[in-house]
Amino acid sequence: METVRFGEVLDRVKKALDSTMAFWIQHSHDEDHGGFFTCLGCDGTLYDDLKYIWLQGRQVWMYCRLYCELPRFHKPEIIDAALKGGDFILKHAQVFPPEPKCAFVTTRDGRPGSVQRTLFSEAFVVMGLSELGRATGLLHYTKAAWKLMKHIVHWVRIDSSGLGKPALSGSVRHSAMAVPMILLCLIEQLEKSTNKDSGAPDTSTDGVGHGMEEDHGLDLRELGQWCEDQILLHVQRDGKAVLEHVSPEGAELSGSFGRLQNPGHAMEAGWFLLLRAAQRGDSAMIHKTMSSFVLGPLESGWDEKYGGLFYFLDVDGHSPTQLEWCMKLWWPHCEALVALLTAYMHERKPELLDRFFMVFDYTMSHFPDKKHGEWFGYLDRQGQQTHDFKGGPFKGCFHVPRALYLCETMLEQLLEELGPSA
Repeated sequence: METVRFGEVLDRVKKALDSTMAFWIQHSHDEDHGGFFTCLGCDGTLYDDLKYIWLQGRQVWMYCRLYCELPRFHKPEIIDAALKGGDFILKHAQVFPPEPKCAFVTTRDGRPGSVQRTLFSEAFVVMGLSELGRATGLLHYTKAAWKLMKHIVHWVRIDSSGLGKPALSGSVRHSAMAVPMILLCLIEQLEKSTNKDSGAPDTSTDGVGHGMEEDHGLDLRELGQWCEDQILLHVQRDGKAVLEHVSPEGAELSGSFGRLQNPGHAMEAGWFLLLRAAQRGDSAMIHKTMSSFVLGPLESGWDEKYGGLFYFLDVDGHSPTQLEWCMKLWWPHCEALVALLTAYMHERKPELLDRFFMVFDYTMSHFPDKKHGEWFGYLDRQGQQTHDFKGGPFKGCFHVPRALYLCETMLEQLLEELGPSA
Protein backbone atom coordinates (compact mmCIF):
# COMPACT_ATOMS: atom_id res chain seq x y z
CA MET A 1 0.00 0.00 0.00
CA GLU A 2 2.83 2.39 0.89
CA THR A 3 4.54 1.61 -2.40
CA VAL A 4 1.42 2.55 -4.36
CA ARG A 5 0.89 5.81 -2.45
CA PHE A 6 4.57 6.75 -2.63
CA GLY A 7 4.51 6.13 -6.35
CA GLU A 8 1.41 8.28 -6.83
CA VAL A 9 2.84 11.11 -4.75
CA LEU A 10 6.22 10.92 -6.51
CA ASP A 11 4.53 11.17 -9.90
CA ARG A 12 2.58 14.26 -8.81
CA VAL A 13 5.67 15.82 -7.26
CA LYS A 14 7.78 15.35 -10.39
CA LYS A 15 5.07 16.76 -12.64
CA ALA A 16 4.61 19.72 -10.29
CA LEU A 17 8.35 20.42 -10.26
CA ASP A 18 8.55 20.26 -14.06
CA SER A 19 5.52 22.55 -14.40
CA THR A 20 6.89 25.02 -11.86
CA MET A 21 10.31 25.25 -13.45
CA ALA A 22 8.81 25.55 -16.93
CA PHE A 23 6.91 28.61 -15.70
CA TRP A 24 10.04 30.38 -14.44
CA ILE A 25 12.18 29.37 -17.40
CA GLN A 26 9.59 30.69 -19.84
CA HIS A 27 8.67 33.95 -18.12
CA SER A 28 11.35 35.19 -15.72
CA HIS A 29 14.58 35.58 -17.72
CA ASP A 30 15.70 39.11 -18.50
CA GLU A 31 17.61 38.65 -21.74
CA ASP A 32 18.62 42.33 -21.89
CA HIS A 33 20.10 42.96 -18.44
CA GLY A 34 20.53 39.50 -16.97
CA GLY A 35 18.95 38.28 -13.77
CA PHE A 36 15.34 37.35 -13.25
CA PHE A 37 11.93 38.99 -13.15
CA THR A 38 9.93 37.81 -10.15
CA CYS A 39 6.85 40.04 -10.27
CA LEU A 40 4.89 37.74 -12.53
CA GLY A 41 1.12 37.49 -12.81
CA CYS A 42 -1.01 34.39 -12.98
CA ASP A 43 -0.07 33.61 -16.59
CA GLY A 44 3.50 34.86 -16.34
CA THR A 45 2.76 38.42 -17.45
CA LEU A 46 5.29 40.89 -16.04
CA TYR A 47 3.56 43.44 -13.81
CA ASP A 48 6.68 45.09 -12.31
CA ASP A 49 10.29 44.94 -13.50
CA LEU A 50 11.93 45.58 -10.11
CA LYS A 51 14.47 42.95 -9.10
CA TYR A 52 14.71 41.76 -5.51
CA ILE A 53 18.25 40.68 -4.69
CA TRP A 54 17.34 37.91 -2.29
CA LEU A 55 15.13 36.38 -4.98
CA GLN A 56 17.94 36.71 -7.53
CA GLY A 57 20.18 34.69 -5.23
CA ARG A 58 17.46 32.14 -4.56
CA GLN A 59 16.75 31.57 -8.24
CA VAL A 60 20.44 31.20 -9.09
CA TRP A 61 20.68 28.63 -6.30
CA MET A 62 17.58 26.77 -7.46
CA TYR A 63 18.70 26.56 -11.07
CA CYS A 64 22.17 25.37 -10.10
CA ARG A 65 20.96 22.84 -7.54
CA LEU A 66 18.61 21.23 -10.05
CA TYR A 67 21.31 21.38 -12.73
CA CYS A 68 23.68 19.51 -10.42
CA GLU A 69 21.29 17.02 -8.83
CA LEU A 70 18.57 16.06 -11.31
CA PRO A 71 19.74 14.92 -14.78
CA ARG A 72 16.63 16.18 -16.58
CA PHE A 73 17.58 19.75 -15.58
CA HIS A 74 21.19 19.45 -16.71
CA LYS A 75 20.62 21.73 -19.68
CA PRO A 76 22.64 24.61 -21.16
CA GLU A 77 19.76 27.09 -20.95
CA ILE A 78 19.46 26.53 -17.21
CA ILE A 79 23.11 27.06 -16.34
CA ASP A 80 23.37 29.95 -18.81
CA ALA A 81 20.49 31.74 -17.09
CA ALA A 82 22.09 31.04 -13.69
CA LEU A 83 25.37 32.53 -14.91
CA LYS A 84 23.61 35.68 -16.09
CA GLY A 85 21.86 35.87 -12.72
CA GLY A 86 25.14 35.46 -10.86
CA ASP A 87 26.80 38.14 -12.95
CA PHE A 88 23.88 40.51 -12.31
CA ILE A 89 24.37 39.95 -8.58
CA LEU A 90 28.12 40.50 -8.70
CA LYS A 91 27.70 43.69 -10.74
CA HIS A 92 24.71 45.28 -9.02
CA ALA A 93 23.91 43.79 -5.59
CA GLN A 94 26.31 45.83 -3.45
CA VAL A 95 24.96 49.28 -2.65
CA PHE A 96 28.22 51.07 -1.81
CA PRO A 97 31.09 49.00 -3.19
CA PRO A 98 33.42 47.84 -1.72
CA GLU A 99 31.14 47.75 1.35
CA PRO A 100 29.37 44.37 1.40
CA LYS A 101 25.83 45.53 2.22
CA CYS A 102 23.47 44.46 -0.55
CA ALA A 103 20.40 46.17 -1.90
CA PHE A 104 17.01 44.71 -1.17
CA VAL A 105 15.65 45.77 -4.54
CA THR A 106 17.09 47.25 -7.73
CA THR A 107 15.72 48.63 -10.94
CA ARG A 108 15.65 46.36 -13.97
CA ASP A 109 19.10 47.55 -15.03
CA GLY A 110 20.54 47.13 -11.54
CA ARG A 111 20.40 50.56 -9.85
CA PRO A 112 19.80 50.12 -6.09
CA GLY A 113 16.37 51.11 -4.88
CA SER A 114 16.29 50.30 -1.17
CA VAL A 115 18.19 48.51 1.58
CA GLN A 116 16.88 46.45 4.47
CA ARG A 117 18.62 46.49 7.83
CA THR A 118 18.84 42.72 7.87
CA LEU A 119 21.22 40.12 6.47
CA PHE A 120 18.83 38.14 4.29
CA SER A 121 19.69 39.67 0.93
CA GLU A 122 23.32 38.90 1.65
CA ALA A 123 22.53 35.38 2.84
CA PHE A 124 20.79 34.40 -0.37
CA VAL A 125 23.55 35.96 -2.43
CA VAL A 126 25.94 33.61 -0.61
CA MET A 127 23.67 30.66 -1.34
CA GLY A 128 23.33 31.48 -5.01
CA LEU A 129 26.96 32.29 -5.74
CA SER A 130 28.24 29.29 -3.80
CA GLU A 131 26.01 26.88 -5.71
CA LEU A 132 26.91 28.61 -8.98
CA GLY A 133 30.57 28.02 -8.21
CA ARG A 134 29.78 24.39 -7.42
CA ALA A 135 27.85 23.92 -10.66
CA THR A 136 30.35 25.61 -12.97
CA GLY A 137 33.70 25.19 -11.25
CA LEU A 138 34.31 28.94 -11.62
CA LEU A 139 36.34 30.09 -8.65
CA HIS A 140 35.36 33.76 -8.59
CA TYR A 141 31.77 32.93 -7.64
CA THR A 142 32.95 30.68 -4.83
CA LYS A 143 35.39 33.30 -3.53
CA ALA A 144 32.70 35.98 -3.55
CA ALA A 145 30.36 33.72 -1.56
CA TRP A 146 32.94 32.96 1.13
CA LYS A 147 34.00 36.59 1.40
CA LEU A 148 30.41 37.74 1.97
CA MET A 149 29.80 34.88 4.40
CA LYS A 150 32.64 36.17 6.57
CA HIS A 151 30.94 39.59 6.73
CA ILE A 152 27.61 38.01 7.66
CA VAL A 153 29.18 36.07 10.53
CA HIS A 154 30.88 39.26 11.70
CA TRP A 155 27.55 41.11 11.73
CA VAL A 156 25.84 38.34 13.66
CA ARG A 157 28.47 37.48 16.24
CA ILE A 158 30.71 40.52 16.63
CA ASP A 159 29.33 43.85 15.40
CA SER A 160 25.95 44.42 13.79
CA SER A 161 26.55 48.10 13.02
CA GLY A 162 27.34 47.21 9.40
CA LEU A 163 23.66 46.39 8.93
CA GLY A 164 22.77 50.02 9.66
CA LYS A 165 20.45 49.11 12.51
CA PRO A 166 21.18 51.29 15.57
CA ALA A 167 20.53 50.07 19.10
CA LEU A 168 17.73 52.32 20.39
CA SER A 169 17.04 52.87 24.07
CA GLY A 170 13.59 51.35 23.86
CA SER A 171 14.42 48.41 21.61
CA VAL A 172 14.14 44.89 23.02
CA ARG A 173 17.34 42.87 23.07
CA HIS A 174 16.40 39.61 21.47
CA SER A 175 17.45 36.61 19.45
CA ALA A 176 15.44 36.07 16.25
CA MET A 177 15.31 32.43 15.22
CA ALA A 178 15.59 33.40 11.56
CA VAL A 179 19.22 34.46 12.00
CA PRO A 180 20.84 31.20 13.23
CA MET A 181 18.48 29.31 10.97
CA ILE A 182 19.66 31.02 7.79
CA LEU A 183 23.26 30.67 8.94
CA LEU A 184 22.70 26.93 9.36
CA CYS A 185 21.36 26.82 5.81
CA LEU A 186 24.45 28.65 4.55
CA ILE A 187 26.78 26.29 6.39
CA GLU A 188 25.14 23.29 4.71
CA GLN A 189 25.53 25.05 1.37
CA LEU A 190 29.19 25.92 1.85
CA GLU A 191 29.98 22.43 3.09
CA LYS A 192 28.29 20.94 0.05
CA SER A 193 30.03 23.28 -2.35
CA THR A 194 33.48 22.30 -1.03
CA ASN A 195 32.79 18.56 -1.20
CA LYS A 196 34.02 17.17 -4.51
CA ASP A 197 31.81 14.11 -4.03
CA SER A 198 28.69 16.23 -3.63
CA GLY A 199 27.10 15.29 -6.93
CA ALA A 200 28.00 18.39 -8.94
CA PRO A 201 29.32 17.91 -12.47
CA ASP A 202 33.11 17.65 -12.43
CA THR A 203 33.88 20.88 -14.27
CA SER A 204 36.62 22.23 -12.05
CA THR A 205 40.36 21.94 -12.44
CA ASP A 206 41.29 24.83 -10.16
CA GLY A 207 40.58 23.44 -6.70
CA VAL A 208 37.32 25.26 -6.16
CA GLY A 209 36.44 25.59 -2.49
CA HIS A 210 39.57 23.94 -1.11
CA GLY A 211 41.10 26.11 1.59
CA MET A 212 38.23 28.62 1.51
CA GLU A 213 37.28 27.96 5.13
CA GLU A 214 40.84 28.56 6.29
CA ASP A 215 41.38 31.53 3.97
CA HIS A 216 38.44 33.39 5.50
CA GLY A 217 38.98 32.36 9.10
CA LEU A 218 35.68 30.52 9.42
CA ASP A 219 35.24 27.34 11.44
CA LEU A 220 32.03 25.93 9.99
CA ARG A 221 31.83 23.14 12.55
CA GLU A 222 32.00 25.56 15.48
CA LEU A 223 29.61 27.96 13.75
CA GLY A 224 27.15 25.15 13.08
CA GLN A 225 27.11 24.14 16.74
CA TRP A 226 26.57 27.77 17.74
CA CYS A 227 23.62 27.99 15.34
CA GLU A 228 22.06 24.81 16.72
CA ASP A 229 22.45 26.09 20.28
CA GLN A 230 20.87 29.42 19.34
CA ILE A 231 17.92 27.75 17.62
CA LEU A 232 17.31 25.49 20.61
CA LEU A 233 16.98 28.58 22.84
CA HIS A 234 13.66 29.17 21.10
CA VAL A 235 12.15 25.96 22.46
CA GLN A 236 10.05 27.17 25.39
CA ARG A 237 7.19 26.03 27.65
CA ASP A 238 8.87 22.69 28.55
CA GLY A 239 9.51 21.87 24.90
CA LYS A 240 5.91 22.46 23.82
CA ALA A 241 6.39 25.74 21.94
CA VAL A 242 8.89 27.25 19.53
CA LEU A 243 8.89 31.06 19.82
CA GLU A 244 10.20 33.36 17.10
CA HIS A 245 11.91 35.74 19.54
CA VAL A 246 13.59 35.11 22.89
CA SER A 247 16.15 37.01 24.92
CA PRO A 248 19.82 36.52 23.94
CA GLU A 249 20.08 34.25 26.99
CA GLY A 250 17.06 32.18 25.96
CA ALA A 251 14.38 33.60 28.24
CA GLU A 252 10.82 34.17 27.11
CA LEU A 253 10.03 37.80 26.33
CA SER A 254 6.89 39.65 27.38
CA GLY A 255 4.18 40.98 25.11
CA SER A 256 2.95 39.84 21.71
CA PHE A 257 6.49 40.07 20.33
CA GLY A 258 7.63 37.42 22.77
CA ARG A 259 4.57 35.19 22.32
CA LEU A 260 4.81 35.02 18.52
CA GLN A 261 4.90 31.64 16.79
CA ASN A 262 5.31 30.80 13.10
CA PRO A 263 4.58 27.10 12.61
CA GLY A 264 6.06 26.94 9.12
CA HIS A 265 9.25 28.63 10.26
CA ALA A 266 9.63 26.21 13.16
CA MET A 267 9.21 23.24 10.83
CA GLU A 268 11.78 24.67 8.42
CA ALA A 269 14.25 24.91 11.29
CA GLY A 270 13.23 21.36 12.14
CA TRP A 271 14.36 19.80 8.90
CA PHE A 272 17.63 21.76 8.99
CA LEU A 273 18.29 20.35 12.47
CA LEU A 274 17.25 16.84 11.45
CA LEU A 275 19.73 16.76 8.57
CA ARG A 276 22.59 17.86 10.81
CA ALA A 277 21.68 15.45 13.59
CA ALA A 278 21.45 12.58 11.11
CA GLN A 279 24.90 13.42 9.72
CA ARG A 280 26.47 12.79 13.11
CA GLY A 281 24.14 9.96 14.13
CA ASP A 282 22.66 11.93 17.03
CA SER A 283 19.47 9.98 17.76
CA ALA A 284 18.64 12.04 20.85
CA MET A 285 18.73 15.25 18.82
CA ILE A 286 16.63 13.66 16.08
CA HIS A 287 13.98 12.70 18.63
CA LYS A 288 14.00 16.11 20.30
CA THR A 289 13.78 17.92 16.97
CA MET A 290 10.92 15.73 15.80
CA SER A 291 8.92 16.48 18.92
CA SER A 292 9.59 20.21 19.30
CA PHE A 293 10.14 21.38 15.72
CA VAL A 294 8.03 19.05 13.58
CA LEU A 295 5.09 17.45 15.35
CA GLY A 296 4.56 20.21 17.93
CA PRO A 297 4.27 23.10 15.44
CA LEU A 298 2.08 21.01 13.14
CA GLU A 299 -0.29 20.14 15.98
CA SER A 300 -0.59 23.72 17.24
CA GLY A 301 -0.52 25.31 13.79
CA TRP A 302 -2.98 23.14 11.88
CA ASP A 303 -6.41 24.66 11.33
CA GLU A 304 -8.80 21.91 12.40
CA LYS A 305 -11.81 23.73 10.95
CA TYR A 306 -10.64 24.55 7.43
CA GLY A 307 -7.35 22.72 7.07
CA GLY A 308 -3.95 24.18 6.33
CA LEU A 309 -1.32 25.85 8.49
CA PHE A 310 -1.92 29.17 10.16
CA TYR A 311 0.72 31.76 9.31
CA PHE A 312 1.17 33.15 12.84
CA LEU A 313 -0.03 32.17 16.31
CA ASP A 314 0.14 33.65 19.79
CA VAL A 315 1.36 31.01 22.22
CA ASP A 316 -1.21 32.10 24.82
CA GLY A 317 -4.09 32.04 22.36
CA HIS A 318 -4.51 35.79 21.88
CA SER A 319 -5.18 37.13 18.41
CA PRO A 320 -1.78 37.77 16.84
CA THR A 321 -1.16 41.40 15.94
CA GLN A 322 -0.21 40.37 12.39
CA LEU A 323 -3.39 40.94 10.38
CA GLU A 324 -2.54 38.05 8.05
CA TRP A 325 -2.13 35.57 10.92
CA CYS A 326 -4.89 33.20 9.80
CA MET A 327 -3.98 33.17 6.09
CA LYS A 328 -2.61 30.05 4.45
CA LEU A 329 0.65 30.79 2.63
CA TRP A 330 2.55 28.61 0.20
CA TRP A 331 5.91 28.47 1.93
CA PRO A 332 4.91 27.11 5.39
CA HIS A 333 3.20 24.21 3.62
CA CYS A 334 6.34 23.61 1.56
CA GLU A 335 8.42 23.49 4.72
CA ALA A 336 5.95 21.18 6.44
CA LEU A 337 6.15 18.70 3.55
CA VAL A 338 9.93 18.62 3.69
CA ALA A 339 10.05 18.44 7.49
CA LEU A 340 7.55 15.58 7.77
CA LEU A 341 9.12 13.51 5.02
CA THR A 342 12.61 14.13 6.42
CA ALA A 343 11.36 13.04 9.83
CA TYR A 344 9.88 9.88 8.35
CA MET A 345 13.17 9.10 6.63
CA HIS A 346 14.82 8.92 10.06
CA GLU A 347 12.02 7.49 12.22
CA ARG A 348 9.63 5.30 10.27
CA LYS A 349 6.61 6.09 12.42
CA PRO A 350 3.21 5.74 10.70
CA GLU A 351 1.91 8.97 12.26
CA LEU A 352 4.63 10.94 10.48
CA LEU A 353 3.56 9.48 7.17
CA ASP A 354 -0.12 10.12 7.92
CA ARG A 355 0.63 13.76 8.66
CA PHE A 356 2.75 14.11 5.53
CA PHE A 357 -0.14 12.84 3.38
CA MET A 358 -2.54 15.19 5.22
CA VAL A 359 -0.39 18.23 4.43
CA PHE A 360 0.32 16.98 0.90
CA ASP A 361 -3.37 16.53 0.09
CA TYR A 362 -4.26 20.00 1.37
CA THR A 363 -1.33 21.65 -0.38
CA MET A 364 -1.83 20.03 -3.76
CA SER A 365 -5.55 20.70 -3.76
CA HIS A 366 -5.23 24.40 -2.91
CA PHE A 367 -2.01 26.00 -4.17
CA PRO A 368 -1.06 24.66 -7.65
CA ASP A 369 -2.40 26.42 -10.74
CA LYS A 370 -3.42 23.66 -13.14
CA LYS A 371 -3.86 26.07 -16.05
CA HIS A 372 -0.63 28.10 -16.08
CA GLY A 373 1.67 26.15 -13.81
CA GLU A 374 3.45 27.13 -10.59
CA TRP A 375 1.52 27.82 -7.37
CA PHE A 376 -0.59 30.60 -6.00
CA GLY A 377 0.95 31.88 -2.79
CA TYR A 378 -1.79 33.43 -0.68
CA LEU A 379 -5.09 31.99 0.51
CA ASP A 380 -7.54 33.16 3.14
CA ARG A 381 -8.36 31.01 6.15
CA GLN A 382 -11.06 29.15 4.23
CA GLY A 383 -8.55 28.26 1.51
CA GLN A 384 -9.76 30.71 -1.14
CA GLN A 385 -7.16 32.42 -3.31
CA THR A 386 -6.61 36.07 -2.33
CA HIS A 387 -3.85 37.05 -4.81
CA ASP A 388 -3.46 35.73 -8.34
CA PHE A 389 0.21 36.55 -8.97
CA LYS A 390 2.86 33.83 -9.02
CA GLY A 391 5.73 35.99 -7.84
CA GLY A 392 6.44 39.27 -6.13
CA PRO A 393 8.84 40.79 -3.58
CA PHE A 394 8.70 37.68 -1.38
CA LYS A 395 7.69 34.79 -3.61
CA GLY A 396 10.02 33.66 -6.35
CA CYS A 397 11.60 30.54 -7.79
CA PHE A 398 12.58 28.95 -4.50
CA HIS A 399 10.26 27.50 -1.85
CA VAL A 400 8.01 25.55 -4.22
CA PRO A 401 10.72 23.97 -6.41
CA ARG A 402 13.03 23.40 -3.43
CA ALA A 403 10.34 21.49 -1.55
CA LEU A 404 9.36 19.48 -4.63
CA TYR A 405 12.99 18.64 -5.42
CA LEU A 406 13.68 17.51 -1.86
CA CYS A 407 10.47 15.47 -1.68
CA GLU A 408 11.23 13.86 -5.04
CA THR A 409 14.67 12.82 -3.82
CA MET A 410 13.33 11.33 -0.58
CA LEU A 411 10.38 9.57 -2.20
CA GLU A 412 12.65 7.93 -4.77
CA GLN A 413 14.87 6.68 -1.94
CA LEU A 414 11.87 5.28 -0.08
CA LEU A 415 10.58 3.49 -3.18
CA GLU A 416 14.04 2.06 -3.83
CA GLU A 417 14.17 0.75 -0.26
CA LEU A 418 10.71 -0.79 -0.47
CA GLY A 419 11.45 -2.51 -3.77
CA PRO A 420 8.98 -3.56 -6.47
CA SER A 421 7.56 -6.45 -4.48
CA ALA A 422 6.86 -4.55 -1.24
